[in-house]
Amino acid sequence: MPVEDTAGQGYRAYASEDVVTGEGVSVELPVAGTLMRAASGIIDMIAAIVLLIAAVWTVGVLVADTSEAVATALLLVGVVTVTVAVPATVETLTRGRTLGKLALGLRVVRDDGGPITARHAITRALVGFVELWLPPFVGVPALVSSVVSSRSKRLGDYAAGTYVISQRSRMRLLPPPQMPLPLAEWATRADVAAMPAGLTVAVRQFLSRAGALAPSSREPLGRELLGEVLRYVAPAPPPGFHQEYVLSAVIAERRRRDSERLAREDALRRRVVGADPLA
Repeated sequence: MPVEDTAGQGYRAYASEDVVTGEGVSVELPVAGTLMRAASGIIDMIAAIVLLIAAVWTVGVLVADTSEAVATALLLVGVVTVTVAVPATVETLTRGRTLGKLALGLRVVRDDGGPITARHAITRALVGFVELWLPPFVGVPALVSSVVSSRSKRLGDYAAGTYVISQRSRMRLLPPPQMPLPLAEWATRADVAAMPAGLTVAVRQFLSRAGALAPSSREPLGRELLGEVLRYVAPAPPPGFHQEYVLSAVIAERRRRDSERLAREDALRRRVVGADPLA
């Protein structure tokens, strides 16, 4: 499993299920499962079918005395409006929620955990028209994609860079690594500020899941991550310590410094601006 450089963008392989905060803290968002997504999709499809029936009836009334070509054109406009324009508009205005998602407590978010925009909603709707509505498919590609995806993504999610979370489940903050006491003095003096956020999350992921890894994978992955970390840390750690001890010390020290910085910024903001009346 290669480790890439360039601002930490290559570390998604280690932290692909998490959202990274500004302090390099990994937050696991509760991904909506395939069954929840399917139930939500069925609700949305029932609502769309009702709208389609209403659209067909309306077109029939409006074009009763016109040509068949006009009726066909209006019907196509109605179908596109109901299956593409309406879902895209609703998801844009509600920041990722449709009738089905609202009923089941789901929401569409970007891959980085942020709210979606019109671009994401339109992309999802356009691809959704193909994978959900066209007669040869009728939802089969979306179901297969959701089953094989670790985030239950359908094809529209892959195209838009989004996935669906469950808002009725609690977000989990991964437990932070603890500082090994023999390395505390070194870590306090070391410069760890230059570490990319992606690398920080990769190390946190590795340390939290190292116990579940096979030794044949755990040792080389730990060495690989340590080699990357030492590129951004100075001075080098004292010799003789296990790689996971050094990684834990670096991440624990970075977290301590981030916590102190945030506390100072919050104290300064309170002195200058005052307490938030809505807090």
